[in-house]
Amino acid sequence: MQVIITVIGTDKVGIIAQVTTKLATLDVNIQDVSQTIMQGAFTMMLAAQLPPQADFSEVKAALQALGDQIGVEIRVTRQEIFDAMHKL
Repeated sequence: MQVIITVIGTDKVGIIAQVTTKLATLDVNIQDVSQTIMQGAFTMMLAAQLPPQADFSEVKAALQALGDQIGVEIRVTRQEIFDAMHKL
């Protein structure tokens, strides 16, 4: 399953490392990533592929829990839902 993962929060050391490490432990393959810092606000968007056996709800909950732990907001959206929401 293709997903879009967004990470938003105040910039600090280790956000990318912690998020990508968590994705690796969940066997999630990052296919594309973009990140920037705008006036102290960290933003990152990843396109990723969940493994076939993954439960979307469990992956989403694990990433949201990580976000709570490190003080950022992490959202996980199915690719088709993301695309439908952003069509013009």
